Amino acid sequence: MSARVINGVEGLKSAVGEHLGYSEYMEITQERVNQFADATGDHQWIHVDVERAKTGPFGGPIAHGYLTLSLGPALYPTVVRIDGFSVGVNYGDNKVRFPSPVPVGARLRLGVKLLQVEEIAGGVQTTMEFTFECEGAPKPSCVAEIIFRSYV
Repeated sequence: MSARVINGVEGLKSAVGEHLGYSEYMEITQERVNQFADATGDHQWIHVDVERAKTGPFGGPIAHGYLTLSLGPALYPTVVRIDGFSVGVNYGDNKVRFPSPVPVGARLRLGVKLLQVEEIAGGVQTTMEFTFECEGAPKPSCVAEIIFRSYV
């Protein structure tokens, strides 16, 4: 699967409201969860204690919500590539929700929708809806409005 290419300001403006596509699925491993726990200092047992997590509310270990969200920069470029700018930066987010857990071993993908494009000094600000989904799950695992700034 190749990334959709959008060219410049006009290309972005013409794509507002469109779902831009999906990434490939990525398996969420216990090793990745443990590495995230080490990087953040969040060693809560529902993430890192496999045996104890089996008796917990999710029936096994789950990924951190912020681990799920942090996969955006890895998955986003496989969905869409924005050309015609010298640099793009993550400006923040408006809203982040974690409606459903990501069990260790699940396959996760990212869907991207372009919500808004606003002109700013030297470029544009785009708001994208990132929806992270586990294969076969009835609800998304994470839905976030992510803001990017792209400069010409």
